[in-house]
Amino acid sequence: MNADNDSQKLIAILQLAYSGELAAAYAYRGHWKSVSDEAERVRIKQIEDEEWHHRQLVGEMLQSLNAHPVSHRETRALIIGRVLGLLCHVMGWLAPMYGAGRLESRNVVEYETAAGFARGCGREDFIDCLLTMAEVEWEHENYFRGRVQLHRLGRRLSLWPAPPPKETIRRTFEGHAEKLTS
Repeated sequence: MNADNDSQKLIAILQLAYSGELAAAYAYRGHWKSVSDEAERVRIKQIEDEEWHHRQLVGEMLQSLNAHPVSHRETRALIIGRVLGLLCHVMGWLAPMYGAGRLESRNVVEYETAAGFARGCGREDFIDCLLTMAEVEWEHENYFRGRVQLHRLGRRLSLWPAPPPKETIRRTFEGHAEKLTS
């Protein structure tokens, strides 16, 4: 019963992640096109590409679980992503950087949680991929946090809690797994 419950939770979180990656990719497309600094454009474009890759990986996981994306979430994600991408052109520099960083910090936790559900339902084959995506999302969050902190107004903002070092993602996961088996 617990494995079935974890399987359903895994499917639900992967469905959310799949649509979330769509929104993020379109938002980043508008974001990188709105910035003038070439290095920022390149990095944010790379982040967009990584979001598309994550979407592909999550889609493959859903398929292997005989599950599908949720159509109304997909439609909503498409609209949100496109609108945010357009707003990047009119909101200035700081707001998109701040919003992206805050969003990415949640994505780290989402993929860590999904890895736990994968372990709980016996899908050990998903764990490395999910933790790798968590690490990539950590890098995205770190990039945007750093950009915000460079801005004179950004230094005065109350930022979301700083994540622990990236290396702790796998250590924490393995530590949690050891507690469950002892």
